[in-house]
Amino acid sequence: MPRTATGTAAKRSGMSLNTRNTLVGMTFILPNFIGFFCFVLIPVAFSFVLSFMEWDGFTEMKFVGIENFLNIFDDRVFRAALVQTVIFSIFTVAFSMVLALALAILLNNKLKGVNFFRAAIFFPYVASIVAVAAVFKAMFMKDGGPINEFLGLFLPDSMLPGWLASTDWALAACIIVQVWKNMGYFMIIYLAALQDIPYSLYEAASIDGATKWQQFKSITLPMLTPSHFYVLMMLVINSFKTFDLIFTLTEGGPGTSTTMLSQYIYNESFISWNYGGASAAAMVLFLIVAAVTLLQFRVERKFNDFM
Repeated sequence: MPRTATGTAAKRSGMSLNTRNTLVGMTFILPNFIGFFCFVLIPVAFSFVLSFMEWDGFTEMKFVGIENFLNIFDDRVFRAALVQTVIFSIFTVAFSMVLALALAILLNNKLKGVNFFRAAIFFPYVASIVAVAAVFKAMFMKDGGPINEFLGLFLPDSMLPGWLASTDWALAACIIVQVWKNMGYFMIIYLAALQDIPYSLYEAASIDGATKWQQFKSITLPMLTPSHFYVLMMLVINSFKTFDLIFTLTEGGPGTSTTMLSQYIYNESFISWNYGGASAAAMVLFLIVAAVTLLQFRVERKFNDFM
């Protein structure tokens, strides 16, 4: 059997072909690993250490144990931010999944101009956050905003929502914008999964007399299970760490009505210079996201075993 050039070179260097291939593969992943170690692992470890310290970035660090955690849970703003983050995540995840799936099913049909509509719905996901916030700030204006102008055709002025200027409506407005921005990307995920479902399953179901709703319930939804779990996991993680959209829309206001955990961490770090409290809040956020993610993996594993 003729020797390959790689095999000959490996033999000359005194190492096996498998060892050489392993080293070559490691050189490809090494830059990514170095980046992860320097910019993710070390900052997370340092944040964990800081959560037990009192430090303003200038004076000497002082160990305070769990005092930072006790202080943030005693802080009304932190408790409000935690509740608002959970509410924001629940509604964002639910509406994004439902609308993304509905749009994917609709645009999976042979419609005229379907590619244009797919691109148009996906566009908000890649649009600049600053541009999106500027547009929606104008649209959500209480006086003269297009949304309230339309609602004014059916409601009296006293019943028109204040949207971003109202403590009662600001969070709902942020949820609407987040859902609008997210659903295009997850529509593509669902669309790809729908196109992988064998059409023969629908043909067999039609021959057996199954209605469209029965086909959706018995074929489409079960076949999309891996996509459901992926979309759910990504939406939960993204919604819990949402910062840029809220910051550009409301900066956490009016008052603290749209302050999220990420906004609270930012305020504690770069406004109050309380790095210990900010790190403690970051650890709480990390534990929540980690717990939810692990729970989703466990549920998915049990569901797959059941199926």
